[in-house]
Amino acid sequence: MGHGHDHGGHATATGRHRGVLIGALGISLAVFAIEVAGALITGSLALLADAGHVLADAGGVALALGATLLAARPASGKHTFGWARAEILAAAINGLVLAGMGVYVFVEGVRRLIEPAEVAPGGMALFGLIGLLGNLAGVALLYRARKASLNMRGAFLEVATDTVTSLGVLAAAAVIALTGYTRADAVVSVLIGLIIAPRAVRLLRDAANILLEAAPHDVDLDAIRNHITGLDHVVGVHDLHVLTVTSGLPVLTAHVVVDDSCFHDGHAPQLLDAMQACLAGHFDVEHSTFQLEPVGHAGHEHPTHT
Repeated sequence: MGHGHDHGGHATATGRHRGVLIGALGISLAVFAIEVAGALITGSLALLADAGHVLADAGGVALALGATLLAARPASGKHTFGWARAEILAAAINGLVLAGMGVYVFVEGVRRLIEPAEVAPGGMALFGLIGLLGNLAGVALLYRARKASLNMRGAFLEVATDTVTSLGVLAAAAVIALTGYTRADAVVSVLIGLIIAPRAVRLLRDAANILLEAAPHDVDLDAIRNHITGLDHVVGVHDLHVLTVTSGLPVLTAHVVVDDSCFHDGHAPQLLDAMQACLAGHFDVEHSTFQLEPVGHAGHEHPTHT
């Protein structure tokens, strides 16, 4: 007994903003190329670190775009939810790239603190300003779509942080120009590494929770249980599971014990409608599967069911 749901072939949260991602990718690649050229010309590690950060961001956006193409593929007998979870795999890979970049920048920055290098502050400021303007354009492009999915949030945070690090590059250039303290370039590089690391950890943690099928952080299982058991004719709920297939697609399954009379007077379908309406209205869970059981069915349940 249940209602059918089409789990595949729909536009995912990230897929609906594909045009925004394409624009952000173009901006990131342009900023990366300009900052690499600037780093080679001026000798600035901070510019190179910022360019590396931008490249990681561009790679994350490219992964998200590729994932949306996979996520749009229809469901099949083997992949019953389609390829929607490919977006989460992209987010995990993006987190790993960011973590590696953060470690590299931090280590190289420490080395430059010990052995400072010559830096041209004028050129460093010019290329840093170009990078700042590009990052601001990316922030404006991604701002409205930042809450649509995990990948969109990651893309926005990356570009927003690039904006902050570009300001750091400009500050370092100013310090070097005014005081001749070339270690300012290395200091900013170390700070960029420290900024990258916690963002990478958060992105990896959120992706891992979805891949490990943990309950979404904004879903209260006790509240769901109380809502369902509060419906007429419901005796109890067990084997309750909530997981996220991809951003914006939570799925719930549960065994619901109901009065035996529901199976004789035709009330079971209306009860099923009430439970699904309750979940959609109170918890934004549109995809749910319920196994309705009579009171006497408890003896047939697997002992691990709770």
